[in-house]
Amino acid sequence: MPTEAVIFDLDDTLLVEVASADAAFLATCALAHEQYAVDTEELHQTVRLKARELWHASPARAYCVDIGISSWEGLWARFRGDDPNLEILRAWAPTYRLEAWSRSLAEYGVNDPSFAEQLADTFRKERRARHIVYADAKPTLEEVGQTHRVALLTNGAADLQREKIRESKLAPFFEVIVISGEVGVRKPEPEIFALVLDRLSVTAEKAVMVGNSPSSDVAGAQRAGLKGVWLNRSGKECDDGVEPDAEIAGLNELKDFL
Repeated sequence: MPTEAVIFDLDDTLLVEVASADAAFLATCALAHEQYAVDTEELHQTVRLKARELWHASPARAYCVDIGISSWEGLWARFRGDDPNLEILRAWAPTYRLEAWSRSLAEYGVNDPSFAEQLADTFRKERRARHIVYADAKPTLEEVGQTHRVALLTNGAADLQREKIRESKLAPFFEVIVISGEVGVRKPEPEIFALVLDRLSVTAEKAVMVGNSPSSDVAGAQRAGLKGVWLNRSGKECDDGVEPDAEIAGLNELKDFL
């Protein structure tokens, strides 16, 4: 059956996410090296750890899991919206961010709340300055859009993902955009794939999901009846026993599968 629609993941498929977060952390931690001679990479690893510990104790932990919001996203998201969980996160976020940096600095004998607040603010600015699109993303979206209907399906806080889409200038490529934070369910749940298909008016048998996560993008799509194409930019081994319908090393290879 011919493919009519192609659905793309966002983070680390079209946009550089993990590396952008790492770069923002390192740029921020470099200030601590200048001020207190703290090792930049060691502080980077420490703050990631402390942030995860605090994030797991979030007063809206279940919501964050359901939507798919990571601890490092919590360090720069605005959590805009009327959902009660977003109101909780919005109120808690300043404490979370200050604690993550304060506890990390304390591991190196630094007790300076005002400097911790400076680092928290710097990280938000540094991460916000990095909306890096993979070189093969826009050419692929443009090419695929000439022959197929194109949609975007991404997990995360609505305001954060919308900001990434807006600042990266990717929105015009998509007929449909679905964000877990806007609909209350995330990949790999079949319901969110069904929602995209319904908005596209396309059946699962005629749709393909493309993403970097074997579990969320590939297996999730397959359970919902779509084909799953695994974007494996780093050449790693596929995990979780997932068998993608196709594996590509770059988006430029997608046209051969389609």
